[in-house]
Amino acid sequence: MSIYARYFDRETLVNTTEELIDFLASISEIQITPQLVDDVKAYVDSDNPYPKRYKVRPRIYFILIKSNATTLAEFRANNKKENGEENNSSFVDSKDLRQQELRNEQPGWYRCKITFKRVIQIPETLKFQYQDSDFEAFIKANTPLECYNHMLDYLQTRQDIDPRSQFPSARNNSFCFQYIGEELQEEHLQELHSANITQLIE
Repeated sequence: MSIYARYFDRETLVNTTEELIDFLASISEIQITPQLVDDVKAYVDSDNPYPKRYKVRPRIYFILIKSNATTLAEFRANNKKENGEENNSSFVDSKDLRQQELRNEQPGWYRCKITFKRVIQIPETLKFQYQDSDFEAFIKANTPLECYNHMLDYLQTRQDIDPRSQFPSARNNSFCFQYIGEELQEEHLQELHSANITQLIE
């Protein structure tokens, strides 16, 4: 099995996790952390046949795809053929990919962020308007979709949030997540002192 990796126009097909990490490390925009290395290794070693996206910055990702191709040219040819078929395989459908990511079972801690339309009263006019608001949390769950549900349960029961506020769907890019690991590290615990980060427990 090979792993195809792409970040914008930079792409490669590798055979080992070490080669994959070396390729990612050669891209200055991608920060190689122990958590990222562990997550990449877990994905490569898993039976998960679907692609996986990793967030680099808001709405910017690199993607990994498992393949039986032996060369980059073979991978491109196979991908082009599959894209031309009437019944596209699910891994080339971004919606199916997102759905699979949300349901991918990986118990542990996630760092999640959601941007929602919060109803805010304007003091000068006493009128209400929608305002984009960010909420970030460390959440313990089995899947990213569980994280999303925990976030909504928490936000919708807060007395300081108007019930008319609107929340995006889990498939929307306004909800993003990163798997941290089975345990929170000291650096994460320090971030809990921030007013914008809340620890939620399953």
